[in-house]
Amino acid sequence: MIKRLLVATSIATLCLVSAASAAENVEMWVRSGIGDAFKKVVEAYNSGHENKVVMTEVPFSELVQKYATAIAGGQAPDALSMDLIYNPAFAAAGQLEDLTDWAKSLPYFNSLSPSHVRLGTYQDRIYGLPLSVETSVFAWNKDLYKKAGLDPEKAPVNWDEITANAEKIRALGDDTYGFYFSGGGCGGCMIFTFTPLVWGAGVDILSADSKTATLDTPQMRKAVDIYRNMVKKDLVPAGAASDNGANFLTFTNGKIGQQSLGAFAIGTLVTEHPDINFGVTLIPGVDGKPSSFAGGDNFVITKGTKKIDAVKEFLEYVYSMDGQKIMAKYGSLPTRGDIADKVLEGLDPRMQVGLKAIAVAKTPYTLQFNDLINSANGPWASFTNAAIFGEDVDGAFSSAQSEMQSIIDSGQ
Repeated sequence: MIKRLLVATSIATLCLVSAASAAENVEMWVRSGIGDAFKKVVEAYNSGHENKVVMTEVPFSELVQKYATAIAGGQAPDALSMDLIYNPAFAAAGQLEDLTDWAKSLPYFNSLSPSHVRLGTYQDRIYGLPLSVETSVFAWNKDLYKKAGLDPEKAPVNWDEITANAEKIRALGDDTYGFYFSGGGCGGCMIFTFTPLVWGAGVDILSADSKTATLDTPQMRKAVDIYRNMVKKDLVPAGAASDNGANFLTFTNGKIGQQSLGAFAIGTLVTEHPDINFGVTLIPGVDGKPSSFAGGDNFVITKGTKKIDAVKEFLEYVYSMDGQKIMAKYGSLPTRGDIADKVLEGLDPRMQVGLKAIAVAKTPYTLQFNDLINSANGPWASFTNAAIFGEDVDGAFSSAQSEMQSIIDSGQ
Protein backbone atom coordinates (compact mmCIF):
# COMPACT_ATOMS: atom_id res chain seq x y z
CA MET A 1 0.00 0.00 0.00
CA ILE A 2 2.75 2.42 1.04
CA LYS A 3 4.79 1.35 -1.99
CA ARG A 4 1.86 2.01 -4.33
CA LEU A 5 1.34 5.42 -2.69
CA LEU A 6 5.00 6.32 -3.14
CA VAL A 7 4.87 5.30 -6.80
CA ALA A 8 1.69 7.33 -7.33
CA THR A 9 3.23 10.32 -5.59
CA SER A 10 6.35 10.04 -7.72
CA ILE A 11 4.26 9.96 -10.90
CA ALA A 12 2.28 12.99 -9.73
CA THR A 13 5.49 14.82 -8.93
CA LEU A 14 6.90 14.04 -12.36
CA CYS A 15 3.70 15.33 -13.97
CA LEU A 16 3.97 18.57 -11.99
CA VAL A 17 7.61 19.04 -12.96
CA SER A 18 6.78 18.29 -16.56
CA ALA A 19 3.92 20.78 -16.54
CA ALA A 20 6.10 23.41 -14.93
CA SER A 21 8.76 23.08 -17.60
CA ALA A 22 6.37 22.72 -20.53
CA ALA A 23 6.97 25.05 -23.44
CA GLU A 24 4.76 28.12 -23.54
CA ASN A 25 3.15 29.90 -26.45
CA VAL A 26 3.51 33.67 -26.11
CA GLU A 27 0.66 35.48 -27.81
CA MET A 28 1.87 38.69 -29.39
CA TRP A 29 0.08 41.29 -31.48
CA VAL A 30 1.84 43.47 -34.03
CA ARG A 31 0.58 46.20 -36.31
CA SER A 32 0.09 45.33 -39.96
CA GLY A 33 3.00 46.34 -42.14
CA ILE A 34 5.55 45.68 -39.41
CA GLY A 35 7.67 44.20 -42.17
CA ASP A 36 9.93 41.21 -42.64
CA ALA A 37 12.45 42.25 -39.97
CA PHE A 38 10.27 41.29 -37.05
CA LYS A 39 8.68 38.32 -38.79
CA LYS A 40 12.10 36.85 -39.53
CA VAL A 41 13.33 37.29 -35.97
CA VAL A 42 10.20 35.50 -34.70
CA GLU A 43 10.86 32.63 -37.11
CA ALA A 44 14.46 32.37 -35.95
CA TYR A 45 13.49 32.42 -32.28
CA ASN A 46 10.78 29.80 -32.73
CA SER A 47 13.15 27.46 -34.58
CA GLY A 48 15.66 27.47 -31.73
CA HIS A 49 13.59 27.68 -28.53
CA GLU A 50 11.06 25.52 -26.75
CA ASN A 51 8.87 28.53 -26.06
CA LYS A 52 7.19 29.91 -29.15
CA VAL A 53 5.90 33.34 -30.15
CA VAL A 54 2.50 33.24 -31.85
CA MET A 55 2.29 36.48 -33.81
CA THR A 56 -0.99 38.04 -34.91
CA GLU A 57 -1.06 41.02 -37.27
CA VAL A 58 -3.77 43.57 -36.55
CA PRO A 59 -4.58 46.43 -38.97
CA PHE A 60 -2.58 49.48 -37.90
CA SER A 61 -5.65 51.72 -37.68
CA GLU A 62 -7.41 49.22 -35.39
CA LEU A 63 -4.58 48.05 -33.13
CA VAL A 64 -4.80 50.63 -30.34
CA GLN A 65 -8.58 50.36 -29.96
CA LYS A 66 -8.57 46.58 -30.27
CA TYR A 67 -5.85 46.26 -27.63
CA ALA A 68 -7.74 48.56 -25.24
CA THR A 69 -10.93 46.54 -25.77
CA ALA A 70 -9.08 43.24 -25.27
CA ILE A 71 -7.58 44.49 -22.01
CA ALA A 72 -10.99 45.54 -20.73
CA GLY A 73 -12.41 42.11 -21.62
CA GLY A 74 -9.50 40.15 -20.15
CA GLN A 75 -8.56 38.81 -23.60
CA ALA A 76 -5.38 40.77 -24.27
CA PRO A 77 -2.26 39.11 -25.72
CA ASP A 78 0.78 38.57 -23.53
CA ALA A 79 2.79 41.18 -25.40
CA LEU A 80 2.42 43.81 -28.05
CA SER A 81 4.55 45.63 -30.58
CA MET A 82 3.20 49.14 -30.03
CA ASP A 83 3.91 52.32 -31.94
CA LEU A 84 6.05 54.05 -29.32
CA ILE A 85 3.94 57.23 -29.41
CA TYR A 86 1.06 55.37 -27.68
CA ASN A 87 3.23 53.88 -24.93
CA PRO A 88 2.74 56.72 -22.40
CA ALA A 89 -1.07 56.57 -22.55
CA PHE A 90 -1.26 52.81 -21.90
CA ALA A 91 1.34 53.08 -19.14
CA ALA A 92 -0.60 55.90 -17.48
CA ALA A 93 -3.75 53.75 -17.61
CA GLY A 94 -2.00 51.02 -15.59
CA GLN A 95 -2.39 48.42 -18.33
CA LEU A 96 1.27 47.45 -18.82
CA GLU A 97 3.79 45.50 -16.77
CA ASP A 98 6.41 47.53 -14.94
CA LEU A 99 9.73 46.42 -16.47
CA THR A 100 12.00 48.83 -14.60
CA ASP A 101 14.07 46.47 -12.45
CA TRP A 102 14.52 43.86 -15.17
CA ALA A 103 15.30 46.48 -17.84
CA LYS A 104 17.95 48.16 -15.74
CA SER A 105 19.55 44.80 -14.99
CA LEU A 106 20.27 44.24 -18.69
CA PRO A 107 24.00 44.88 -19.24
CA TYR A 108 23.25 46.84 -22.41
CA PHE A 109 20.33 48.88 -21.02
CA ASN A 110 22.15 52.22 -21.33
CA SER A 111 22.85 51.57 -25.02
CA LEU A 112 19.19 51.06 -25.98
CA SER A 113 17.59 53.71 -28.20
CA PRO A 114 17.11 56.66 -25.80
CA SER A 115 13.96 58.08 -27.40
CA HIS A 116 12.27 54.69 -27.22
CA VAL A 117 13.16 54.26 -23.56
CA ARG A 118 11.92 57.79 -22.85
CA LEU A 119 8.55 57.08 -24.50
CA GLY A 120 8.39 53.81 -22.61
CA THR A 121 8.82 55.60 -19.27
CA TYR A 122 5.98 56.98 -17.16
CA GLN A 123 6.52 58.60 -13.77
CA ASP A 124 10.10 57.30 -13.68
CA ARG A 125 9.06 53.67 -14.25
CA ILE A 126 9.74 51.76 -17.48
CA TYR A 127 6.80 50.11 -19.24
CA GLY A 128 8.17 49.74 -22.77
CA LEU A 129 11.51 48.94 -24.43
CA PRO A 130 12.63 49.44 -28.03
CA LEU A 131 11.68 46.72 -30.48
CA SER A 132 12.09 48.31 -33.91
CA VAL A 133 13.86 51.61 -34.48
CA GLU A 134 13.01 54.07 -37.24
CA THR A 135 14.44 57.50 -37.98
CA SER A 136 13.79 60.17 -40.58
CA VAL A 137 16.57 61.08 -43.03
CA PHE A 138 17.06 63.26 -46.10
CA ALA A 139 17.50 61.59 -49.51
CA TRP A 140 18.62 62.95 -52.85
CA ASN A 141 18.57 61.43 -56.34
CA LYS A 142 22.17 61.40 -57.55
CA ASP A 143 21.26 60.96 -61.22
CA LEU A 144 18.97 64.01 -61.16
CA TYR A 145 21.67 65.98 -59.34
CA LYS A 146 24.12 65.11 -62.11
CA LYS A 147 21.66 66.00 -64.88
CA ALA A 148 21.05 69.35 -63.18
CA GLY A 149 24.77 70.11 -63.04
CA LEU A 150 25.08 69.46 -59.31
CA ASP A 151 27.71 67.36 -57.56
CA PRO A 152 25.91 64.03 -57.01
CA GLU A 153 28.24 63.08 -54.16
CA LYS A 154 27.74 66.32 -52.21
CA ALA A 155 24.98 66.15 -49.60
CA PRO A 156 23.21 69.48 -48.98
CA VAL A 157 23.88 70.85 -45.51
CA ASN A 158 21.21 73.54 -45.21
CA TRP A 159 17.87 74.55 -46.68
CA ASP A 160 19.32 77.30 -48.87
CA GLU A 161 21.27 74.59 -50.67
CA ILE A 162 18.27 72.26 -50.80
CA THR A 163 16.11 75.03 -52.32
CA ALA A 164 18.77 76.04 -54.84
CA ASN A 165 19.26 72.41 -55.83
CA ALA A 166 15.49 71.97 -56.15
CA GLU A 167 15.34 74.91 -58.57
CA LYS A 168 18.02 73.42 -60.81
CA ILE A 169 16.33 70.01 -60.79
CA ARG A 170 12.92 71.53 -61.59
CA ALA A 171 14.56 73.33 -64.53
CA LEU A 172 15.03 69.90 -66.13
CA GLY A 173 11.36 70.27 -66.99
CA ASP A 174 8.40 67.98 -67.57
CA ASP A 175 7.30 66.12 -64.44
CA THR A 176 10.66 66.27 -62.67
CA TYR A 177 10.48 68.14 -59.36
CA GLY A 178 13.06 69.30 -56.88
CA PHE A 179 11.35 68.33 -53.62
CA TYR A 180 8.41 66.38 -52.21
CA PHE A 181 6.48 65.95 -48.96
CA SER A 182 3.10 64.49 -47.98
CA GLY A 183 1.31 67.62 -46.80
CA GLY A 184 -2.36 66.87 -47.29
CA GLY A 185 -3.45 66.38 -43.70
CA CYS A 186 -0.94 63.63 -42.95
CA GLY A 187 0.02 64.59 -39.42
CA GLY A 188 2.17 61.50 -38.98
CA CYS A 189 4.12 62.25 -42.17
CA MET A 190 4.78 65.85 -41.21
CA ILE A 191 5.78 65.20 -37.61
CA PHE A 192 8.22 62.65 -39.03
CA THR A 193 9.81 64.77 -41.74
CA PHE A 194 9.04 68.44 -41.03
CA THR A 195 9.47 68.88 -37.26
CA PRO A 196 13.22 68.04 -37.41
CA LEU A 197 13.64 71.47 -39.05
CA VAL A 198 12.83 73.13 -35.72
CA TRP A 199 14.15 70.44 -33.41
CA GLY A 200 17.59 70.91 -34.91
CA ALA A 201 17.32 74.61 -34.07
CA GLY A 202 16.58 73.86 -30.42
CA VAL A 203 12.82 74.42 -30.17
CA ASP A 204 9.79 72.14 -30.03
CA ILE A 205 6.04 72.23 -30.64
CA LEU A 206 5.36 71.18 -27.02
CA SER A 207 6.96 72.22 -23.75
CA ALA A 208 9.23 69.77 -21.94
CA ASP A 209 6.37 68.75 -19.61
CA SER A 210 3.93 68.47 -22.56
CA LYS A 211 1.50 70.85 -20.85
CA THR A 212 1.96 73.82 -23.17
CA ALA A 213 1.73 74.15 -26.93
CA THR A 214 4.81 75.99 -28.20
CA LEU A 215 4.05 75.97 -31.90
CA ASP A 216 4.48 79.65 -32.75
CA THR A 217 8.22 80.28 -32.71
CA PRO A 218 10.55 82.17 -35.07
CA GLN A 219 12.10 78.82 -35.98
CA MET A 220 8.74 77.29 -36.97
CA ARG A 221 7.89 80.41 -38.95
CA LYS A 222 11.17 80.04 -40.81
CA ALA A 223 10.50 76.33 -41.48
CA VAL A 224 7.06 77.17 -42.88
CA ASP A 225 8.59 79.88 -45.08
CA ILE A 226 11.11 77.40 -46.51
CA TYR A 227 8.37 74.99 -47.57
CA ARG A 228 6.00 77.78 -48.75
CA ASN A 229 8.78 79.18 -50.90
CA MET A 230 9.36 75.84 -52.63
CA VAL A 231 5.63 75.38 -53.20
CA LYS A 232 5.30 78.92 -54.59
CA LYS A 233 8.20 78.31 -56.99
CA ASP A 234 6.55 75.13 -58.31
CA LEU A 235 9.40 72.99 -57.01
CA VAL A 236 6.93 70.59 -55.38
CA PRO A 237 4.27 68.56 -57.28
CA ALA A 238 0.74 69.88 -56.80
CA GLY A 239 -0.32 66.47 -55.48
CA ALA A 240 1.63 67.08 -52.28
CA ALA A 241 -1.19 69.31 -51.03
CA SER A 242 -3.68 66.43 -51.03
CA ASP A 243 -1.37 63.52 -50.23
CA ASN A 244 -2.64 61.91 -47.01
CA GLY A 245 0.42 59.69 -46.83
CA ALA A 246 -0.57 57.23 -49.55
CA ASN A 247 2.23 58.59 -51.77
CA PHE A 248 4.79 59.07 -49.02
CA LEU A 249 7.39 57.16 -51.05
CA THR A 250 6.98 59.29 -54.19
CA PHE A 251 10.79 59.54 -54.28
CA THR A 252 10.80 55.97 -55.62
CA ASN A 253 9.34 57.11 -58.96
CA GLY A 254 12.75 58.54 -59.92
CA LYS A 255 11.36 61.99 -60.72
CA ILE A 256 11.84 63.64 -57.33
CA GLY A 257 15.21 65.24 -56.68
CA GLN A 258 15.04 65.41 -52.88
CA GLN A 259 12.78 64.21 -50.09
CA SER A 260 12.86 63.55 -46.34
CA LEU A 261 12.01 59.89 -45.76
CA GLY A 262 12.26 57.15 -43.18
CA ALA A 263 15.42 55.09 -42.88
CA PHE A 264 13.23 52.10 -43.79
CA ALA A 265 13.09 53.54 -47.31
CA ILE A 266 16.79 52.79 -47.74
CA GLY A 267 16.02 49.08 -47.75
CA THR A 268 12.98 49.61 -49.96
CA LEU A 269 14.99 51.54 -52.52
CA VAL A 270 17.87 49.05 -52.52
CA THR A 271 15.70 45.95 -52.89
CA GLU A 272 12.71 47.20 -54.89
CA HIS A 273 14.09 50.17 -56.86
CA PRO A 274 17.72 49.30 -57.62
CA ASP A 275 17.67 51.64 -60.62
CA ILE A 276 17.53 54.72 -58.38
CA ASN A 277 20.97 56.01 -57.48
CA PHE A 278 20.51 57.89 -54.23
CA GLY A 279 22.33 59.38 -51.28
CA VAL A 280 21.14 59.97 -47.72
CA THR A 281 22.11 62.43 -45.02
CA LEU A 282 20.66 63.87 -41.83
CA ILE A 283 17.79 66.36 -42.09
CA PRO A 284 19.14 69.90 -41.56
CA GLY A 285 17.35 72.19 -39.12
CA VAL A 286 16.49 75.75 -40.13
CA ASP A 287 19.89 76.79 -38.76
CA GLY A 288 21.71 73.85 -40.35
CA LYS A 289 21.95 71.69 -37.23
CA PRO A 290 20.48 68.25 -37.94
CA SER A 291 17.70 66.36 -36.23
CA SER A 292 15.40 63.43 -36.85
CA PHE A 293 12.19 61.80 -35.65
CA ALA A 294 12.72 58.64 -33.64
CA GLY A 295 9.90 56.31 -34.61
CA GLY A 296 9.20 52.62 -34.62
CA ASP A 297 7.74 50.31 -32.03
CA ASN A 298 8.18 49.59 -28.36
CA PHE A 299 7.80 46.13 -26.86
CA VAL A 300 5.22 46.14 -24.06
CA ILE A 301 3.90 43.36 -21.81
CA THR A 302 0.27 43.24 -20.77
CA LYS A 303 -0.30 43.72 -17.06
CA GLY A 304 -0.98 40.41 -15.33
CA THR A 305 0.27 38.00 -17.99
CA LYS A 306 1.38 34.68 -16.53
CA LYS A 307 4.01 34.22 -19.23
CA ILE A 308 6.24 37.14 -18.33
CA ASP A 309 9.43 35.04 -18.11
CA ALA A 310 8.84 33.56 -21.56
CA VAL A 311 8.15 37.02 -22.96
CA LYS A 312 11.38 38.36 -21.47
CA GLU A 313 13.30 35.43 -22.95
CA PHE A 314 12.05 36.38 -26.39
CA LEU A 315 12.95 40.04 -26.02
CA GLU A 316 16.45 39.13 -24.85
CA TYR A 317 16.82 37.07 -28.02
CA VAL A 318 15.77 40.08 -30.09
CA TYR A 319 18.49 42.07 -28.32
CA SER A 320 21.14 39.40 -28.90
CA MET A 321 23.70 39.76 -31.67
CA ASP A 322 21.87 37.13 -33.73
CA GLY A 323 18.51 38.80 -33.25
CA GLN A 324 19.84 42.26 -34.05
CA LYS A 325 21.55 41.02 -37.21
CA ILE A 326 18.37 39.37 -38.44
CA MET A 327 16.38 42.55 -37.82
CA ALA A 328 18.98 44.72 -39.58
CA LYS A 329 19.25 42.38 -42.56
CA TYR A 330 15.59 43.03 -43.27
CA GLY A 331 15.69 46.80 -42.80
CA SER A 332 15.34 47.60 -39.08
CA LEU A 333 17.98 49.78 -37.43
CA PRO A 334 19.81 48.31 -34.41
CA THR A 335 18.18 49.02 -31.06
CA ARG A 336 21.50 48.54 -29.24
CA GLY A 337 24.10 51.23 -29.82
CA ASP A 338 26.91 49.19 -28.25
CA ILE A 339 26.89 46.58 -31.03
CA ALA A 340 25.37 48.66 -33.84
CA ASP A 341 28.51 48.79 -35.98
CA LYS A 342 28.95 45.02 -35.86
CA VAL A 343 25.26 44.48 -36.58
CA LEU A 344 25.46 46.62 -39.73
CA GLU A 345 28.68 45.07 -41.03
CA GLY A 346 28.27 43.96 -44.63
CA LEU A 347 24.96 45.81 -45.09
CA ASP A 348 24.34 48.87 -47.27
CA PRO A 349 26.55 51.65 -45.83
CA ARG A 350 23.72 54.15 -46.17
CA MET A 351 22.06 52.42 -43.22
CA GLN A 352 24.73 54.11 -41.10
CA VAL A 353 23.04 57.47 -41.70
CA GLY A 354 19.83 56.15 -40.17
CA LEU A 355 21.88 54.94 -37.23
CA LYS A 356 23.57 58.32 -36.78
CA ALA A 357 20.13 59.94 -36.74
CA ILE A 358 19.27 58.11 -33.51
CA ALA A 359 21.74 60.30 -31.61
CA VAL A 360 19.95 63.52 -32.64
CA ALA A 361 16.41 62.16 -32.91
CA LYS A 362 13.40 63.21 -30.85
CA THR A 363 9.85 62.00 -30.27
CA PRO A 364 7.11 64.17 -28.73
CA TYR A 365 6.06 62.82 -25.33
CA THR A 366 2.36 63.26 -24.68
CA LEU A 367 -0.60 61.14 -23.59
CA GLN A 368 -2.63 62.86 -26.34
CA PHE A 369 -0.44 62.17 -29.36
CA ASN A 370 -3.26 60.99 -31.60
CA ASP A 371 -5.58 63.93 -30.92
CA LEU A 372 -2.81 66.50 -31.19
CA ILE A 373 -0.71 65.13 -34.03
CA ASN A 374 -1.72 61.93 -35.81
CA SER A 375 -5.40 62.65 -36.42
CA ALA A 376 -6.05 63.83 -39.98
CA ASN A 377 -8.44 66.42 -38.54
CA GLY A 378 -6.20 67.35 -35.61
CA PRO A 379 -4.48 70.70 -35.10
CA TRP A 380 -1.00 69.65 -36.25
CA ALA A 381 -2.12 68.13 -39.55
CA SER A 382 -4.48 71.06 -40.22
CA PHE A 383 -1.77 73.56 -39.34
CA THR A 384 0.97 72.20 -41.60
CA ASN A 385 -1.42 72.04 -44.56
CA ALA A 386 -2.91 75.50 -44.00
CA ALA A 387 0.36 77.23 -43.14
CA ILE A 388 2.26 75.83 -46.12
CA PHE A 389 -0.43 75.78 -48.80
CA GLY A 390 -2.94 78.37 -47.54
CA GLU A 391 -3.07 82.15 -47.70
CA ASP A 392 -3.46 83.02 -44.01
CA VAL A 393 -0.25 81.95 -42.28
CA ASP A 394 -0.90 84.01 -39.15
CA GLY A 395 -4.38 82.53 -38.88
CA ALA A 396 -2.99 79.00 -39.26
CA PHE A 397 -0.54 79.58 -36.40
CA SER A 398 -3.14 81.18 -34.15
CA SER A 399 -5.78 78.52 -34.74
CA ALA A 400 -3.43 75.56 -34.27
CA GLN A 401 -1.78 77.00 -31.17
CA SER A 402 -5.18 77.58 -29.58
CA GLU A 403 -6.62 74.18 -30.51
CA MET A 404 -3.52 72.32 -29.34
CA GLN A 405 -3.63 74.06 -25.98
CA SER A 406 -7.33 73.32 -25.63
CA ILE A 407 -6.74 69.58 -26.22
CA ILE A 408 -3.86 69.57 -23.76
CA ASP A 409 -5.89 71.39 -21.09
CA SER A 410 -8.85 69.04 -21.49
CA GLY A 411 -6.60 66.10 -20.68
CA GLN A 412 -5.22 67.51 -17.44
